[in-house]
Amino acid sequence: MHLTFDWGGAFRRSRQSGRPAESDPASRRRSWKRFPYGDRIYRYGGTALKSNWARLHRGDREAYPSAESLEALTEANPALRPSLPPVSVVVPLLEDAWRAYHAGDFADAVDRGLAAGPVGLVVSARAAAVYAAHLEEDESRRVEILRDVVASCSSLVQLAPNWANAWYVYGLALGRFSQNISVVHALARGFGGRVREVLQRAIELEPAHADAHVGLGVYHAEVIDKVGVMMAALTYGARRDAVAEHFEAARALHPQSPVVLAEYARSTLLAYGVAELGKAHRIFDEAAACQPADALERLDVEWALGETE
Repeated sequence: MHLTFDWGGAFRRSRQSGRPAESDPASRRRSWKRFPYGDRIYRYGGTALKSNWARLHRGDREAYPSAESLEALTEANPALRPSLPPVSVVVPLLEDAWRAYHAGDFADAVDRGLAAGPVGLVVSARAAAVYAAHLEEDESRRVEILRDVVASCSSLVQLAPNWANAWYVYGLALGRFSQNISVVHALARGFGGRVREVLQRAIELEPAHADAHVGLGVYHAEVIDKVGVMMAALTYGARRDAVAEHFEAARALHPQSPVVLAEYARSTLLAYGVAELGKAHRIFDEAAACQPADALERLDVEWALGETE
């Protein structure tokens, strides 16, 4: 998943029959686990994707793929324009990539996003990061996926510095990658501060970005959990009160989101431990009672159900 990748070739190879070389990333994605909670749910075919878009993207405020939204994106980020395929090609690819993402077909979402060029990298990177964090059981493969996403998003924000979701998915990948390597390594490489800077940039560009507030709440909680309250505050600017501040902001922007609530409950435990066990379980209960709208929300509902049991 690098910006020098042959986007069109990747998509064609991913659809071809036969056994590709094991070194081919598209081949490795063929072995990704399937979404475990049903194959026919959360599928938004035809006009259903557009009619449900506001609900599905309340957390990240991503614009629906269209000629108009792509024109606005490339006007704000002119470096994207030379790599933009014809609108008649790229819009259906982006629509299908998001359909696959919401249905839990994460490998297919990556392939279709890559085929759309850099404008498809937000959906590709998000699909890969969600898959790695929620479904990939092999630690080395999980780290490899997240490392590739971090590298790709680092390049994307240079091409698209005014795209809020480019910054958001970069912060998401950095955070997930940091969770899966050693604490010493992550902090020594400055990932903690970088996560905060990247997600704050997303909010500067889109103040109503609930998912970025979630990421910042998780950042503060993770650092406190890893290094303790005092060092977290003095060295990394991570504070307990910021955990609740960011999650309450996210909950106001996206009420009844199981993603917001499940991460809020977990982060409360990380930041406060048993002192706020009751609060954390109440929030897990709220998450478990939510009606999921797509695969990611279903994964977080199931996570919350497991915690309540």
